[in-house]
Amino acid sequence: MQQSDFVTTLFDGKGNPNKVTVAFTMALNALLKGHTACIILMVEAVELGRPDAANGMDIGPPFEAVADLLQKYLDKGGRIAICKSCMVHNGMSAEQMDPRFEIISAPDVIDLLMGANGSLQIA
Repeated sequence: MQQSDFVTTLFDGKGNPNKVTVAFTMALNALLKGHTACIILMVEAVELGRPDAANGMDIGPPFEAVADLLQKYLDKGGRIAICKSCMVHNGMSAEQMDPRFEIISAPDVIDLLMGANGSLQIA
């Protein structure tokens, strides 16, 4: 698991587009400031690991739509990690997840958080 300067853990999914938007906005801004970044999808947020899951999530100005934030984030080298235990607990499989995202375990989450220079926990 590659370390990141900035790690965001996101616990909410489509049911809370405000938190999802803030998570992606902050992670993208970390990249824009020259840092490496990783967003960890946990609990309900693992649903965002499915391809096109961010489509239609848009809380309006001054924020960008989540799908646009996600694309910019990935284009700039941002990483998305999916908690394997959360994924399985929510009845999803690795085959359902976007292949651009990495599936990680609990020890990986700890390593990412302990190795980061900064983090944002959105629960």
